[in-house]
Amino acid sequence: MEDLGRQAAYWDGAGSTKTFTHPVQISWLSGIGRAARILDYGCGYGRVMAELVEHGFLDVSGVDLSAALIDRGRLLRPDLKLAVLESPPVVPCVSGSFDVVVLFAVLTCIPDDDAQRALVAELRRILASGGLLYVSDVLLQDDERNRNRYAAFAERFGTPYGVFSTDDGAVCRHHDISHLRSLLSDFDLVDEHQIDVATMNGHPARAVQLLVRKP
Repeated sequence: MEDLGRQAAYWDGAGSTKTFTHPVQISWLSGIGRAARILDYGCGYGRVMAELVEHGFLDVSGVDLSAALIDRGRLLRPDLKLAVLESPPVVPCVSGSFDVVVLFAVLTCIPDDDAQRALVAELRRILASGGLLYVSDVLLQDDERNRNRYAAFAERFGTPYGVFSTDDGAVCRHHDISHLRSLLSDFDLVDEHQIDVATMNGHPARAVQLLVRKP
């Protein structure tokens, strides 16, 4: 199987055409100054970045491993600061460079436990003390279609329950909420709530958003 921590070929192909839908709860950033340094990790074509800029944030940048998605974003919004991430999860900046990091529907694209932990550790490194990490991701679904594909994939590949393959070739992961809380256990929880979203292939799904702070 392809490296489950990256899947760059998928995101430069079929994945580069997807529409992403997780909503931004701007009220969660109400205490953040408009000059705060914000990074959207896994920014795709810059949808969330554009929303943040439209709400007055002045220093918003984004990185993504997919050159195709970054190219799409530059065409749609040439005013955005978008860059290709050459060696994910490493962000080429000094420690403490950002006040806020946004991580929307990224963990679902990184099914491997070790790769998820490495990413969260890197984001903790680049956050300033007291900085916020805003995570939005997909929970385990309880419908028969999803339960069947979780079980089939776990039996075939020995991956964590919740990992599955989409019809067009992505390997994704839906998460038990306890796993996400454990992954973020080095941060202080500020807020958490569940939401309904559409997946990148248009299916309804239950998701969760977590706002955590670096001590």
